[in-house]
Amino acid sequence: MLHGVTAIRADTILVIDDEVQIRRAIVNALRPLSDRMLEASTGGEGIDLAATARPELIVLDLGLPDMEGAAVCREVRRWSSAPIVVLSARHAESEKVELLTAGADDYVTKPFSLVEFVARVQAHLRRSRTPTQSLSQPVVFDGLTIDLVRREVRREGPIRLTRIEWSLLQTLLTHAGRTLTHQQLFDAVWAKSFGNPQQYLRVHMTNLRRKIEREPASPRLIVTDPGVGYRFEAVEP
Repeated sequence: MLHGVTAIRADTILVIDDEVQIRRAIVNALRPLSDRMLEASTGGEGIDLAATARPELIVLDLGLPDMEGAAVCREVRRWSSAPIVVLSARHAESEKVELLTAGADDYVTKPFSLVEFVARVQAHLRRSRTPTQSLSQPVVFDGLTIDLVRREVRREGPIRLTRIEWSLLQTLLTHAGRTLTHQQLFDAVWAKSFGNPQQYLRVHMTNLRRKIEREPASPRLIVTDPGVGYRFEAVEP
């Protein structure tokens, strides 16, 4: 039980980290969430275990001795949609963008709170269990009702969105809880290989927030990951 929420359990969780102490700490922290905890100390071993055991979630450290974390992500993403939570002692925005583009779902910077880490893993497990078709029904966040089927947004009345604003909202909501990089959003909405993604997005995100956020200057729904991109937060009413 986590903060009054029933824990979502996974059949298998894989932890890929070459530091034994950190690996053991993560395994012990996540053990209540999984029937089987697997460990790997190299990227190659982790890829092999991911292929054979098909874990429901993977924790991946970037400081591996044999290969880059981004390469592990790309390889696993060839055949698995399991959430990948990356651990790193580095803080470079460019690295985070590279990992998210390679297929990672989340990025946790060391040192980190194990309690917060477990909560984030739990959130990814919950999202991975939520079928996409659930978005065929209207969803409500912070008093905002979004109906993807009817293309309607309401808060105390209808909210009119432009085509671009609607496409941005739909893309973010479909990947709720996951940071989408500027380039990923740009490609999804504009389908162009040219232009400056950050410039395009800044203007349209500002306009979208003015329409759907209670306090656009302090957004709760569409959150900025500085230098990286945006994510839609599933805020409790």
